[in-house]
Amino acid sequence: MLAEFSGHYAVGDRSGRLVDTEGAHSVREGSLSANVSVRVGADVVKVGQVSDSIARFGDRYVRRIYTEHEIASCSGSASHASAGLAARFAAKEATLKVLRPAGHQPDWRSIEVRRHPEGWCSISLSGHAAELAAQAGVGELAVSLTHEEDIAAAVVVALCRDGVVGTNQQMTQPCELASNGVHTDG
Repeated sequence: MLAEFSGHYAVGDRSGRLVDTEGAHSVREGSLSANVSVRVGADVVKVGQVSDSIARFGDRYVRRIYTEHEIASCSGSASHASAGLAARFAAKEATLKVLRPAGHQPDWRSIEVRRHPEGWCSISLSGHAAELAAQAGVGELAVSLTHEEDIAAAVVVALCRDGVVGTNQQMTQPCELASNGVHTDG
């Protein structure tokens, strides 16, 4: 196992303990470095629930939850589109679990699953979601999406700098965080 955060590398030995390759920083057992924590969010969505929402509310539902990019990424048959949108909804929910909003929840479209031409996905944050990420010290997000039959799921992992104090400054530009998420059929 090899991890990098802000130019600092850590290597895991067979016991799972991470060892600092530079020797200049102490590394806690089970962490990437003394100043980095990991947050994980996961969610499962029934594809049929998304299909039902599309049938009942149509474009009003789709445009309230998903960005233009997400909608375009889920084209094709109705069943394929519903499965892809369900996986993206699961990713949005998993991202919220990582961001841990207290009070006001970010707009659904401020959490965007970006599908890259090579097939993998990343999370792009804007508005209140980007503010929450900055407050939490989120430096990197990884996402994995999947769906099979009537179940869609997503896992989001965030690397956070410990002790980061957020600002009240509004982030108006989307913040696409580095991601090495694996896209599987979503």
